[in-house]
Amino acid sequence: MDCKYEFAPRGAMKEIEEGLDFSPKFDKDGLIPAMAVDATTREPLMLAYMSEESLKMTLDIGEAVYWSRSRKEIWHKGATSGHTQRIVEIRTDCDQDALILLVEQVGAGACHSGRESCFYRKIVPTDGLGTVKLAWTGPEKSFDPAVVYGKP
Repeated sequence: MDCKYEFAPRGAMKEIEEGLDFSPKFDKDGLIPAMAVDATTREPLMLAYMSEESLKMTLDIGEAVYWSRSRKEIWHKGATSGHTQRIVEIRTDCDQDALILLVEQVGAGACHSGRESCFYRKIVPTDGLGTVKLAWTGPEKSFDPAVVYGKP
């Protein structure tokens, strides 16, 4: 891939924390976590990972491109479903080892389960007895994944 973007080399922590050069820290597998958040509502949509190549592709095309850890390949979000994520802004944390993607979610939803967000349940604290439970937080499915992805 021909890419016009280069990342700065990682320098001293003061440079990383206070400077204006982007020098992302990828983990031992060459990945960085990227949390997609709706740019308007600030609701979390999904958590995925980016490789150096997918991050550069994201910057290049203006849509979220991730690294699929299960398939071990570049994953342009929405290439199959049409539910793309247009980048509004990308933020990094203080030590540049995590990203937040503020996105415009195009299409019916971000989650492969058929929902607007992958974060559609919350953990319900218990009194310490029994199994921890989950509770629904979001609306019902916004699309049928079998129709969109063509598999049951």
